[in-house]
Amino acid sequence: MYKFNPDFHWGSSAKPDSEVVTLTLPQENQDSNIKQLEKQRVSTVGQFTNSSEIDANNNLTKTSSEQQLEYLLSNLLKYGVLMASAVVLLGGILYLVHHGGEPAEYNYFQGEPSQFCSPVGVVKAVLSGSDRGIIQLGLLFLIATPIVRVIVSLFAFLLQREFIYVIVTLLVLASLTYSLVGAYY
Repeated sequence: MYKFNPDFHWGSSAKPDSEVVTLTLPQENQDSNIKQLEKQRVSTVGQFTNSSEIDANNNLTKTSSEQQLEYLLSNLLKYGVLMASAVVLLGGILYLVHHGGEPAEYNYFQGEPSQFCSPVGVVKAVLSGSDRGIIQLGLLFLIATPIVRVIVSLFAFLLQREFIYVIVTLLVLASLTYSLVGAYY
């Protein structure tokens, strides 16, 4: 166990090379400075090179073109998904009306018909009045929605001359295209 030695004192044999000097400065009226700052309230504190702004609460605000792009992309996704869901729902209702009373046969596996293996085949099936074709068309709309969003983003970044984002968006588009085309080959 450790014992406390009250007689031990820390000391230094080195002498300081400098002296401490205290200065007394005249005190100004601080209340008047605060009142001047309150009078000079400014909504915008600073601006960045890409036209984004920081407001008085240090929040980054978006430019009108950034807000418009964000609004366009959010509406594109929202309405794309709603349209795809409506088409799938319509096809599902039509399929159940025509085939809802048929018993399910699980004796053998029946694969997807060849007409549904390509977008052209799906469109031909819809034009011929196929219920399953309408469901497949809704699923194609659902797949196409984020792809259209990437294409719109690409054009928006090209117009804004944001070339780093253009490169990233092109990589995403190439990846999506490869995954779709790779399914056929």
